[in-house]
Formats: sequence, structure tokens, C-alpha cells
Amino acid sequence: MFKTKLAIAFLASASATLAVPGALALDGEQLYKTKTCAACHGKDGNTPMMPSYPKIAGQNAAYAVQQMQDIKSGARANGNSAAMKGVMHLVSDEEIEAIAAWLATLE
Repeated sequence: MFKTKLAIAFLASASATLAVPGALALDGEQLYKTKTCAACHGKDGNTPMMPSYPKIAGQNAAYAVQQMQDIKSGARANGNSAAMKGVMHLVSDEEIEAIAAWLATLE
């Protein structure tokens, strides 16, 4: 009987642990604000502060991830990427993915 209760408790604990990643998913919208993306691209991703800065709302997530990773690594060093280079070292790869996924949901 004790082993059965122990097994049930273990399975319940394991199930709860497996559910945690979804509950702790990164919030792309919040990261967009806190990582200062909104300062240059606008809070809606459609109103950049400079005409030469891109509108990024609705951008394909995979493309946005690649651009941010390339700027972060230095693989992309053209155009306005220098402005982002100073910020991208503060953004983890997981945060990049969350921000890009959120941007892709915008119109």
C-alpha cells in the first residue's frame, strides 16, 4: 500500500513538473518592452522612431530570430545593426525566440 501511494505521489509530482515549462514560457511582449525594443521600433512594432528603422510587427518569426542572432554575433554589421548591437548582448537566445514569436502575431 505504501509503495502504491509513493508511486502515485511521484507520478503526480512528475506530471506537475512537466506542466511547468508551459507555465513559465517567456512573455515576448513583456520582453519587447523591457529589452528596449519599443524605444526604436515603437511599442506596436509599426512606428519606428527613425524612418530608416524597420517596421517589425508581423515579421516572420524565423526571419526575425535570424536577424537578431546575426546582429548579436556580429555576422550582420550593416545598416542600422550597429544601433542594435549595443542591446543584443542583453538578450538571450530564448528571449530572442519569444520576442520574435510575439512580433509574428502582430499585424
